Amino acid sequence: MRQDPYGRAQYGQQTQRRGGGFNLRWIILIGFALYALYYWSSNRVVDPYTGEKVLIDNSIDAEEEKAMGLQAYQEILSQEPPLPADAEISQQVRTIAQRLIEKVGVVEAQIAADHGTQPNGIWKDFDWAVNVIPSEQANAFCLPGGKMAVYTGLIPVAQNADAVAVVMGHEIAHALLRHGAQRMSQQKLSQIGQMAGAMSGMDAQQQQMMMSALGYGYLLPYAREHETQADEVGLLLAAAACFDPQEAVPLWERMGEASGGQAPPEFASTHPNPGTRIQNLSALMPKAMEYRRKFCTQAN
Repeated sequence: MRQDPYGRAQYGQQTQRRGGGFNLRWIILIGFALYALYYWSSNRVVDPYTGEKVLIDNSIDAEEEKAMGLQAYQEILSQEPPLPADAEISQQVRTIAQRLIEKVGVVEAQIAADHGTQPNGIWKDFDWAVNVIPSEQANAFCLPGGKMAVYTGLIPVAQNADAVAVVMGHEIAHALLRHGAQRMSQQKLSQIGQMAGAMSGMDAQQQQMMMSALGYGYLLPYAREHETQADEVGLLLAAAACFDPQEAVPLWERMGEASGGQAPPEFASTHPNPGTRIQNLSALMPKAMEYRRKFCTQAN
């Protein structure tokens, strides 16, 4: 390296340039971090089902969620045609769904009272619908706005109406808890992180490392928390609708067996593993039985 007579001029200039680039990167990262913090803090609402503040973008209202849910539902049914409405299994599943839906109001009110919050009542504007889709999947879903489907593969694993109700209650709970809107808001935070990495001059490997850290440290635990919340609300809903909540434990034991142990480790998954799920549900059982005694007012 060429030097001036004092051995410092050009070296000092290079250091200054490097330092300037380094400082610029940190200025950009700090700027995006402040924006992410502002977005996070200014888009928080109280969830009546948990009593906690959650991230939901203020620009996403329940009507928009419902419209997106309807569009997704129509696309799914066009690709996976459901069984006829008069099929026996379709009628049985619709009966289960109707019993659950009838108890949404009292369950929401009780849970909100337990947390000292006010019910949000978004379910009052839901256009409920349920179909049965022929498939080997042991699964079900409920989209924002109340559009539901049960896959026929769930029936032999569930084995009885009580277990089916536990699964359907879980899926309804996702819609009641507005987990779809929460996930969209989380995705915006992820996009802010991606923009910060790109504009600060991080290379592809550094950006990947940052997004992996965000995923394992924030997004995946948040998704597992959603599943745990839906398990609780769904169990209470099934109990209030006169189904036996104690069927939840053997159901998830069978679910674990059906998966053949192929699930990823819990820290790398969006769902709690069956063992954790069973433990949580077992701890909730006294509360579920209390809801059953309180709200199951007649034999169904």
